Amino acid sequence: LHRVDRRQRQMCIRDRTQGVEPGLPLPVVITAFADKSFTFIIKTPPATTLIKKAIKLEKGSSNALKTKVGKITREQLEEIAKTKMKDMNAANVDAAVRTLAGSARSMGVTVEGL
Repeated sequence: LHRVDRRQRQMCIRDRTQGVEPGLPLPVVITAFADKSFTFIIKTPPATTLIKKAIKLEKGSSNALKTKVGKITREQLEEIAKTKMKDMNAANVDAAVRTLAGSARSMGVTVEGL
């Protein structure tokens, strides 16, 4: 990446993320080539970020087994799964929901309806 012009990279990413909510973290995969050109792929926000946003949570629990910090429903997880499906390693939406439920539990969020 040290060969790719920083301003050009920032402008390209800024242009492609114009309609995204400010402050929402978006992982980016940048591939730099020897001729100083580059390509990049913008991924969906992390699952934990989408879970926290769905239940209006500031942060997860420091001890997920003992301290529960919120509740999320299967319907909310299905909406998140539909958003993240292209970046997930799940065969279908139901498998994606189960994966997201595991992420929610590890944050100290109770999953309802699963």
